[in-house]
Amino acid sequence: MTVATRCARCGTELPESILSCPACGGLVHSSRLRELAASAEAFAASGDLADARDAWQEALPLLPAESQQHRQIRERIDELTRRIAADATPRPRARHAAHPWWKRGAIGGVAVASLLLGKAKFLALGILQAKTLFSMLAFAGVYWTAFGWPLAFGLAASIYIHEMGHVSMLRRYGIAADAPLFIPGVGAVVLLKQRIADPVVDARIGLEGPVWGLGAGVGAFLLASATASPTWGAIAELTGLINLFNLTPVWQLDGSRGFHALSRTQRIAIVAAIALVFAVTGQRLLLLVGIVALVRVFQATTAEGDTRTMATYIGLVAALAWLSRHVWN
Repeated sequence: MTVATRCARCGTELPESILSCPACGGLVHSSRLRELAASAEAFAASGDLADARDAWQEALPLLPAESQQHRQIRERIDELTRRIAADATPRPRARHAAHPWWKRGAIGGVAVASLLLGKAKFLALGILQAKTLFSMLAFAGVYWTAFGWPLAFGLAASIYIHEMGHVSMLRRYGIAADAPLFIPGVGAVVLLKQRIADPVVDARIGLEGPVWGLGAGVGAFLLASATASPTWGAIAELTGLINLFNLTPVWQLDGSRGFHALSRTQRIAIVAAIALVFAVTGQRLLLLVGIVALVRVFQATTAEGDTRTMATYIGLVAALAWLSRHVWN
């Protein structure tokens, strides 16, 4: 149901879903757009390019797609994305005087702590979204009744981390997307607000989920090793199994998105790597992943091939098969 509003400029009655007044051309969300523009400019002036880009991305859906303002903001987002990518480009190291080992260790520790705090802040921002939080609780409730709350919430948290990996890479490329939405009994999804045309970009966004999922699984494994907790061990192994299944190159799974950027030769290399990892770990899920990957070898592809995508895929197969080695083998 839509609610009627009136144009602030000419008073024409408007449905809620409209973005500009058909009578005078005024923007329905002009006040909110001014707020977002001011925020974006302030962030950019202070050097917070990612926050500036986020503010412009929030403004984009409030403008008619065919308008000049929409085009200008799209150009600003693209410019900020290029600047962010340029800032992230590795630069030649400057030569410094040698520091004592303890000082180098302290500097490294501070860097790691800052990275972890940044990731924790990012994860907290996602879970504060109402639809993410309540759908996550519903998802955990399904497994709570069968396996108890520790395993249910641990599994939900690992899947959430996986999905936020996608969101992190989407933000890096300046692509708008919703927060993760859990589907009880199935998993979770991130709904995109725009189409991704570049297969390499799509592949990297797709594989970033299993990369973060692997991190969650390794974290659970370390906790299991430190506490001898069978629950943490189960969470680690199930996390490995779920993310390994996601590498199956079929339908909308992450592995399929990765395969879009691979040449035929690279696909053959991945099939060989899967066979080798299966021989070492005995993880039977690799039979499914490998058979589907073999089918994809014979499908037509125009991709020139992306070495980074291939290396990431093979590394994930090996690490996740090892992590899930006690499940389904």
